[in-house]
Amino acid sequence: MILSIDNVLTAQELEQIHVILKTGEFVDGKLTAGTFAKTVKDNYQLKGNTDAAAEVKAVVNQALKRNALFQAAVRPKSIRPILFSRYQPGMSYGLHTDNALMGDENLTRSDLSLTLFLSAPESYSGGELIIDTSLGEQSFKLNAGSMIVYPSTFLHCVSEVTEGIRLAAVTWVQSIVRDADRREILFDLDTVRRAMFEKYGKTIEFDLLSKTHANLLRKWAEV
Repeated sequence: MILSIDNVLTAQELEQIHVILKTGEFVDGKLTAGTFAKTVKDNYQLKGNTDAAAEVKAVVNQALKRNALFQAAVRPKSIRPILFSRYQPGMSYGLHTDNALMGDENLTRSDLSLTLFLSAPESYSGGELIIDTSLGEQSFKLNAGSMIVYPSTFLHCVSEVTEGIRLAAVTWVQSIVRDADRREILFDLDTVRRAMFEKYGKTIEFDLLSKTHANLLRKWAEV
């Protein structure tokens, strides 16, 4: 399931991030790429382990934590440190797949990848996130503050930026539910039961759906 979530960041949070990134120190993006991905990665990334990086990471992490749709669909167990990328004209990130396991001492599995767009789409040309799915390539270029969440199993790329600056935040999530199909089933059940509660209140049908949802989560969760 590929999920587009609007308004993850508020206008104030976007402005705060842009102010910090404007003066932040950026380094070669290849430093955080895998052995093979770095051959096709051409961008800059905000230097980690700085006060600026810590501040913008905190803003995004808080936004992810409070976003009910993200939490219900993804069910995060752990989220990798967020990377903030900058693409200038001529830069791109060729077709690649994300590493299955990430980290050194504390390995995490990449079940889902996300791109949080930070630049208004009209402020730059090119720079689409392109995901190679079973239905063919799907291209995304969202409003600033919106994000795409997709299975890390997909090949994907960022097309060349031809004009302007593309800013984005990216990270990877290990879910408590490893299987994508099972996550979708749980998400659909949760969506329906919440809608039923809003419309009819706490009925026997709501209780049975809640029981099924809880039992499947109990059966499939890895905690």
